[in-house]
Parts: sequence; structure tokens; C-alpha cells
Amino acid sequence: MSSEATPSTLRPSVCIDAVFEGVAPREAIARVKACGIDAFEFWGWWDKDLAEIEEAAAEHQMQIAACCTKFISLVDPASRAAYLDGLGESIEAAKRLGCQTLISQVGDFRPDAGNEAQHDSLVDGLREAAPMLEQSGVTLVFEPLNDLIDHLGYYLVRSEQAFAIVDQVASENVKVVFDIYHQQISEGNVIRNATANIGRIGHFHAAGNPGRNELTRGELNYREIFRAIGETDYEGYVGLEYWPVGEIEAGLKEATDLIADR
Repeated sequence: MSSEATPSTLRPSVCIDAVFEGVAPREAIARVKACGIDAFEFWGWWDKDLAEIEEAAAEHQMQIAACCTKFISLVDPASRAAYLDGLGESIEAAKRLGCQTLISQVGDFRPDAGNEAQHDSLVDGLREAAPMLEQSGVTLVFEPLNDLIDHLGYYLVRSEQAFAIVDQVASENVKVVFDIYHQQISEGNVIRNATANIGRIGHFHAAGNPGRNELTRGELNYREIFRAIGETDYEGYVGLEYWPVGEIEAGLKEATDLIADR
């Protein structure tokens, strides 16, 4: 981490599909705002009433920090055209919503293909996607996930490989979403891995481990993690993507206090 980095102001965003699972989007957005948080995110845009999302965001003066592109494999070249078509639709949805970040998963490991071939397919697909993203001004962040607890069989697990892919694609509009919960399970060493590669990261996700619940539950010292990230020049959001076991608003206050107390 460079000593010349300008300290950042970390900005929380709430994943309403997780934290407010089962709550109507309009109510969830209002409750996020009532907690003093000015941004939210969600997964699929295609199963939402986008007009309702737009109206609620405007009513509460909220930023939509991120949403997902369609869940189509990038490690299978046969799915490439469908992935790019879905990305084009997702870019249009993101532009409509004023959302500058799309989250992409990459697909499950293909037993019929070698690791190198799947890696190359992933890189080639993101390279083809890059001009679409650059023209639109939208950033795509692709996501390593743990394959021990939550995503058995997923292809991309370790952050080191994800960062290498960013370098190979070589576009400012293609970066990594670093999910602290997933990477704690997959590899640990989250502070060093995140801060040493901060320029390759476009979005963070956070949840407690084990359990994927509130940030104050489990083994992760989020106060120190956020302090370390805050000492870099990172300018994006920290997405709160967890399933609460306690009172929702209390958990969000605890999370925002951790982010602010650096």
C-alpha cells in the first residue's frame, strides 16, 4: 500500500435482496434511507419493477450502487454470445437507473474442459465486453466466490486469479468485486490481498463469517479491515450483503459505525 495514497471516504450500500429479503423494494429502500444510508443495491434487475425502483430512489434521493448482469457462464465459449447480449440489456437497465456498476458471476467449473481453457474463455469474454462497457461508462465487476460453503462447483475462487484476469483484460471498466466474506473462507489474508490490489477492485461486499450474518458476528475484524481500505485511494462502495439474525436497523447502524470509525 502506497504511503502517498489519499485516504478515502468509504460509502456503505445495502443489498436489499439480502438484508431486506422478503420486503417489498419500495419499503426496503425507505428503511435504508431512514438508517442514514444513501445507497442501495440489488441482484437481478429483470425480476424487478424498474419504474418502482426509480421512483423510490428519486423520492428518497438514493444512489443505486450496483446490480447484476444476467447469470450466464463466461467460462463456456458456447455461451459467449448470450452473455454479451445479456450484458447489453443490463447496461441499458443500469443507465436507466443511474447505476454505474454491474456485478457479474462467471459460471461453474466445467469438468469437460481444462482450467486453462476456461480461464482463457473468461478473459476473452471480458475483453469482448470491455468496449461495450467503456462506451457506456459502466464498470463490470466480476466476482470470486467461495466453493466450500455457498457455491460448490463455482469456477473462480481465489482473488489472485481474479486480479490476474483484470490485468489481462486491461480495461478500466473491468474490475473485481472483492467479497470479504467469500475471500475469508477461500483464502483469508483479506487486508493484504485487498489493499495490495486496490486499483483492481471496483466494489466490496461484506458479511460476518461464519454464518453470513451481521458484520459484528464472527471472526472478521471489520473495524480494522475498513480502516485499512480507508487508508487507500479506493473510491467505491462497501455493499452490505448479509442475512440479519437480529433487528435489521440495529445491524445496519452497527455496520455503518464500523465503516465510519476508522
